Amino acid sequence: MKVKSMLVIIAVISVIFSCSTEKVVTPETIIYPAIATDKRPKVLATTPNGITLNNGGYGSSMVQDPTDKAVFYLLTDRGPNVAEAATNSIMIATPDFVPQIGKFRLKGDSLTLESVILLKNSNGVNLNGLPNPVGAGATGENPFDINNKPLSTSVDGLDSEGMAMAKDGSFWISDEYGPHLIHFDKTGKTIEKINPFTTGRKLPLVLAKRRPNRGMEGLTITPDGKTLVGIMQFPLYNPSSAAVANSLVIRIVTFDIASGDTKQFVYMMDSPTLQAVSEITAIDNNSFLVLERDGLFATDANKATVFKKVFKISLTGATDISDAANSANGKLFGGKTVEELKDAATLTNNSIVPVTKTLIADLMKDIPTLYPHDKAEGLVIINSTTIAVSNDDDFGITGANKVYQKKILAGNGKVDGNGIYFIKLTTPLF
Repeated sequence: MKVKSMLVIIAVISVIFSCSTEKVVTPETIIYPAIATDKRPKVLATTPNGITLNNGGYGSSMVQDPTDKAVFYLLTDRGPNVAEAATNSIMIATPDFVPQIGKFRLKGDSLTLESVILLKNSNGVNLNGLPNPVGAGATGENPFDINNKPLSTSVDGLDSEGMAMAKDGSFWISDEYGPHLIHFDKTGKTIEKINPFTTGRKLPLVLAKRRPNRGMEGLTITPDGKTLVGIMQFPLYNPSSAAVANSLVIRIVTFDIASGDTKQFVYMMDSPTLQAVSEITAIDNNSFLVLERDGLFATDANKATVFKKVFKISLTGATDISDAANSANGKLFGGKTVEELKDAATLTNNSIVPVTKTLIADLMKDIPTLYPHDKAEGLVIINSTTIAVSNDDDFGITGANKVYQKKILAGNGKVDGNGIYFIKLTTPLF
């Protein structure tokens, strides 16, 4: 008995010793670098003029894995493209590109792509980035391939921009076409597709007035898992582009997942010259962070005027501007749309209270090195004093009038690539 007892004691001591010396990785012990990048992006294609398209393209939205804090899911948009404004044409280099979610693991200051989730329709057929046809989310863009041959529109086209992850591991994604709000299972297959004109559950009809390529750019889910919160990128063209010139009014939409009920609130952007809102992410069920930006590249010379900021907002006390009749222009105030009210004073005169808004971070000041990217688009809350921001690198290309060029960062002369910046906050979020 004494021998057995001694063996038990030794075994217990061994377990205790091994547990005390083994490093346990928890959210608190993960070391987040100032910046982590994908150092080995795959080549997607090469243009006729020899420009390399990287795949790449991840960063339009981002969520952190709730159980493995070293894992980040990053979303692409519709794929590499350049526009020709005069003819409202868009040249899509890879018409067979499938909008997708990349699963990246943080290792030191590197992002390693571990797997890809291709987005598919309800029949399991891959989606694409082609513009939608009339009546199904059309933006009016005329698509061409890289050889300038016309392409068809597609009901399976998706310009994915916002993403939220549900507790069951499924994804909700919003886009700039319809705008569409789509629920995907873990494999990327469509469970439900919601938009202003669907035959099932609907988004408010007024959202179809979105400015082309300025649709539902940001999306999040409340911590209780009950409500989706989406934000439009720019004031709706409601009733027209000319009528809303210099308007600061952007719509936030809440969607009750169980009932499909929606509410709408006003977010006031800082300036009508901005590209405006890129992302929204939940702090709690009523408070959120919003990423608002311009479209400029920063250099040491101009960084004081470049606008890429994160604001804390609250829906508490804000006016629900929903239209019970779900009319094409939404609820009118004195015969005018909300977008026509344009500024804070006019909103007040019409008894509309926008969401509150407080500056939390300025990427031009709160990142130790120069933030050189034009498109800060993904936003994640790491903890009460740290946030993460991802950039959309546009697959390493840019251009105009159907001509591709390398997307060179003005701040450092490098081709743009995917990265996540980890930013320390001076004021805790909670």
